[in-house]
Amino acid sequence: MYIIKVKGVAKIPDYVQLRDDKFTLLAYFRVDRPDKSLDKVGLADKAEHIMEIIKDLPFGQILKLDLE
Repeated sequence: MYIIKVKGVAKIPDYVQLRDDKFTLLAYFRVDRPDKSLDKVGLADKAEHIMEIIKDLPFGQILKLDLE
């Protein structure tokens, strides 16, 4: 799985994309509202860990995430 943090502009907020190994979009959510999106893809139990990584991730960088 990959994480990409996208910087918002003007009225558009910052977003996060979660993509699988084939780079298919799994989830797309605002940085300040991850709960429903992570729950939909079955990652609600790992939400705290994912958000900690996102907090330190620079905008525009792609990070390979291993959740095992």
